[in-house]
Amino acid sequence: MTPKQRTAAVVGGGIGGLATALHLRNNGWSVDVFERARGLPEVGTALGLWPAALAALDALGVGAQVRSLSRPQTAGAFLRPDGGRIATLDIAALERRTGDVVRLVSRPDLLALLYGAAGEGAVAFGERIADIRSLDGSYDVVVAADGLNSAARTALFGPRYRARYVGASSWRGTVDGETGSVTETWGEGLRFGVTPTSGGRTNWFACAVAPEGQRDPGHEVATLRAWFGHWHTGVRGIVDRLTEPEVLRLDLYHLDPPLPSHVKGRTALIGDAAHAMTPDLGRGACEALVDGVELARALTAAPDVPTALRAYDRARRPATQRLARTARLMNRMAHARRLTGLRNAAMRTAIAVGGPPA
Repeated sequence: MTPKQRTAAVVGGGIGGLATALHLRNNGWSVDVFERARGLPEVGTALGLWPAALAALDALGVGAQVRSLSRPQTAGAFLRPDGGRIATLDIAALERRTGDVVRLVSRPDLLALLYGAAGEGAVAFGERIADIRSLDGSYDVVVAADGLNSAARTALFGPRYRARYVGASSWRGTVDGETGSVTETWGEGLRFGVTPTSGGRTNWFACAVAPEGQRDPGHEVATLRAWFGHWHTGVRGIVDRLTEPEVLRLDLYHLDPPLPSHVKGRTALIGDAAHAMTPDLGRGACEALVDGVELARALTAAPDVPTALRAYDRARRPATQRLARTARLMNRMAHARRLTGLRNAAMRTAIAVGGPPA
């Protein structure tokens, strides 16, 4: 007798959700993906794919394609507003340790590639699942990949576990022109990041301590120029080219307190739904990819779904919650307004001793 095909529902068709669906489908599962957006995004900022995320993409069979449409990070540094160096990222050491480097790719390009690998019609767009518990009993497993303000997380664990404002806003966008390296410049309660991206453009972001929800429509560029227009030329050259329509402002959040489990019944949470963290390590998309692949591997290898979900939770919850704590600590350091010399020295020591997690 032919064994019954196993079934999964994935709520959220972003990077983590698509990774989970693709891996399960490659291993014989029937997967329905529900995405509330009406289509794939056409614009978005650059992502840094760390070696663990690249290994996950290799497991999905798309690693070579990602490498062909991305570019390697060849250098990285933390700077002071005058351009002086706080610390340098040893890219060569990372490659020696892991066999790979960080690769930079735009979010829309990565999503389009994963969607293409999953196949036409793999995602049901415009489908909002009001209560993930309504899927219980209809599938062997349900995967919650519905992001920062996860309705699934609230339904399963209650409103105590929610995304909370960290006290800082971010501005981001892209400008024409190449930049050769990744830099973050730290001032007093302010910082500015620069990242190469595809198409001869440069991705940038800025962060500042600000009240939650504060906006200044039509004047965000003027604010950024007032804060950063006197910083070193690498920052000033980008700020001078900003135009109001291209600036996106978002508040920064993290999940607090952390979840007691990434699993409830036959539902598993992945990505930001499970462990939303501040973007300070650049690891949100990376960890969603790894979550998706590790969850699918466990479901494929274990004798039953409950065993697989326990294995997934043991493997991923400690690691991701440790990264989330590190990201939050770095966020606090970056936005310090006093004793910035001591902060810079601490950052320099941390990079020299431990280096970034791969």
